Amino acid sequence: MKYVGVVVAIWLIIGIVAVGQRGYFRGSDTSCAKAGTIAVTVVAGPLNYLGVNPKVSCDLPEPSS
Repeated sequence: MKYVGVVVAIWLIIGIVAVGQRGYFRGSDTSCAKAGTIAVTVVAGPLNYLGVNPKVSCDLPEPSS
């Protein structure tokens, strides 16, 4: 069971490296879509280096005035 934990940790670390290489942590633009794209890229892990380029679009409802 501890090997599974090690594999998952390495998988997520590779995903974080991919996010950094794509420059998603740069800039002050924060949005639901950017946070979602970062999360999906981290979860995709090594698949990012096989051509997977996950993107998330987010349309939140605006409050009525």
